[in-house]
Amino acid sequence: MPGLRSAPLGRTYVELGPIETTRNDLLIAVRKAPPVLARGRLFRLKERIGLAGVDEGEDCTSGKHEAPSNTNNLVEGEEVFAVAHLFASFNDTFVHVTDLSGRETLVRVTGGMKVKADRDESSPYAAMLAAQDVAAKCKDLGVTALHVKIRGTGGSKSRSPGPGAQSALRALARNGMKIGRIEDVTPIPSDSTRRKSGRRGRRL
Repeated sequence: MPGLRSAPLGRTYVELGPIETTRNDLLIAVRKAPPVLARGRLFRLKERIGLAGVDEGEDCTSGKHEAPSNTNNLVEGEEVFAVAHLFASFNDTFVHVTDLSGRETLVRVTGGMKVKADRDESSPYAAMLAAQDVAAKCKDLGVTALHVKIRGTGGSKSRSPGPGAQSALRALARNGMKIGRIEDVTPIPSDSTRRKSGRRGRRL
């Protein structure tokens, strides 16, 4: 019988042995995965074969680690948090929700996706519509609460968020999202590239 192979990771295939192998054999195959596999990819590979919680050197024949089931392990009333990154410039407003690590995007909607006129992309109305879409998608995914990181353009340009920031935050709260921390993550330069305006400054 042909061996069971994982999904292609770049050009690398990981041989997992015959289908009738034991879970211990599968764990050994995962341990022998080539170093090309990044840590996250190796975890996803373990997850695929039901060994996500098994550490190196641990025996998985004891029945302690079972394949993940679809049952909901959440305590009743417990909130499921994600992170909402609000980037509000004077040209557009981005509402981008990721998991707590920031590595995986759950949903991203911008003001420009909700209006037709270019001048309306950064408006509070467009930001509100974008945030409503994001809140609905978060509910579908089971996310009930958000930590919010608000960002302006920053750097050598304006450090204040655009007009859509408050509107987007208010819309998230009004559409059933509980708000955890609110943090300003506008980049502040310790030194900087030269500001525009020239040697004699901005003409007023």
